[in-house]
Amino acid sequence: MTNAITSDALLLQMRAMASAAQAKNAEPVAGAGAASDFSELLKQSIDKVNETQMGAKKITDAFQQGDPNVQMSEVMVALQKSNVSFQAMLQVRNKLVNAYQEIMNMPV
Repeated sequence: MTNAITSDALLLQMRAMASAAQAKNAEPVAGAGAASDFSELLKQSIDKVNETQMGAKKITDAFQQGDPNVQMSEVMVALQKSNVSFQAMLQVRNKLVNAYQEIMNMPV
């Protein structure tokens, strides 16, 4: 685990994520496939959050076991990424529940 954290690597990763998000926004989503696209996107997001949490646990366990290749800064960044991704997913869930409740309370 020789994941040295550099500002260039972080910047490159952020740019790649931004370009991937812009590419997804450019694709038109409409019609019958929209529901399956949304459910697939939601599943991928949940899987990504889980992957981030599992990675943070793995690197934390390695640090606790005294792995000399794992630095404390890597552990802290991994834990913060995990926390931020979980909090974001929690907010998305809350917004979905609120939207569902509003739709169910609409008069027919």
